[in-house]
Amino acid sequence: MFLKVCLRKSFVPALGLGLVLCVGGCDRMITPRSAQVIKDAESKTADGNYLRAVTLYESALDGSEKSAEIHYRLALLYDDKMHDPLHALHHFKRYLTLAPTGPHANEVKNFMKKDELDLGTSLSGDSVVSRAEATRLRNENQTLRKEVEDQRSRLHATTEKAPSNNADGKTESASKKSPDKSRTYVVRDGDTLASISRKFYKTSGRWKKIRDANRSVVDDPGKLRAGQTLTIP
Repeated sequence: MFLKVCLRKSFVPALGLGLVLCVGGCDRMITPRSAQVIKDAESKTADGNYLRAVTLYESALDGSEKSAEIHYRLALLYDDKMHDPLHALHHFKRYLTLAPTGPHANEVKNFMKKDELDLGTSLSGDSVVSRAEATRLRNENQTLRKEVEDQRSRLHATTEKAPSNNADGKTESASKKSPDKSRTYVVRDGDTLASISRKFYKTSGRWKKIRDANRSVVDDPGKLRAGQTLTIP
């Protein structure tokens, strides 16, 4: 009798402990796969492993309305962490397709406007350049901007100097005019600022230089009109 009582007393806490362990161990098992994948993807994002997070998010996509939230998270990952507006736009659009009146709809539309503007600086003609090429173009633009600023500084310093008279009584500035190195180009069908830049500079990266020199003529850099006359600096 005493043995039965002892066994019964020891069995109750052991059973309770077993249930606790089972509940804790089964928590991951009963969690829906997609929810667990999202949780794992968030963890990888927090660790800075963005490519792994993208892979996990994409594995949870099934094309249903429930995938809208995953597309939203993917878009934010590409936008905020990976600075990839092209892929961010894709997932923002997928979100609106699956949940046009979803809780993030207005926010997504604002993000898309920003990404479309950012993406415009990465366009070469009608094709999208790679991230490596976009980085090169940004560096090239920074170099060009510095050259322009240096040239403006030298020009400003020159204009502040008083012109000297030569033997004929003419000022040096009048007798030695700097040659005008600018050229003109008549836009043809299919031309873009990027293609014109390649024609004159052997690179599409100087399209902004052409745009800046023709602000009075070019209203929209993406819509040139055949017959327009552009100044090529």
